[in-house]
Amino acid sequence: MAILFGGSILAGGDVLAQAVAANVANHYMIVGGVGHSTDALRDALRQELGWTDLEGRTEAALFDRYLRDRHGIRVDLLEQESTNCGSNVRNALAVLAAARIPHRRILIIQDASMQRRMDAGFRLHAPDAHIVNYAAHRTHVTQADGELDYSSPPIGMWPPARYLSLLMGEIPRLADNESGYGPAGHGFIAHVDIPAAVTSAYDALRAADIATPRTADKRWADT
Repeated sequence: MAILFGGSILAGGDVLAQAVAANVANHYMIVGGVGHSTDALRDALRQELGWTDLEGRTEAALFDRYLRDRHGIRVDLLEQESTNCGSNVRNALAVLAAARIPHRRILIIQDASMQRRMDAGFRLHAPDAHIVNYAAHRTHVTQADGELDYSSPPIGMWPPARYLSLLMGEIPRLADNESGYGPAGHGFIAHVDIPAAVTSAYDALRAADIATPRTADKRWADT
């Protein structure tokens, strides 16, 4: 089973198309209702493809249209009710169970900034499944004239400030403490080990007021 999650940048659709072309799975699904990344996805489609009729459409519906229009591909299933990473996982598994589709091996494609959390969600809710991680992009950040920039950004890449905010926001979410999403906290995900070097870098960026973690939007619950 291969699943693309709607929190990805637009390039995630191309990654799923490559997976379909390579016949890596028996079934393909796109997961995503409306959440914190939906407006950014709509903006990317307006800028890249000139689409204008995007309001009210879910992330799964937008990626489904993108795959059909750009690659001539239709997936097997859409999940359009989830609003965050936690419900992404739970709803995806519920859809697969309802459709009686075997999912002992699951390839998950998510934005690079949220891939580790998505993996931890599946390890919690589908502990017997073999999870194969394939992030939608691996984008290198550079510096130009004192400002963050990218070398060869993929299609639909986040603005640098948003990307940094997403990356910073994952550290407290992945933490297995009373305020994090791990078992010792909210219990949304399985335990994740955060390397000391990552924690030190996070603390240094916060102390220098260089970057601010993305705050959770109450509209999307445990985002």
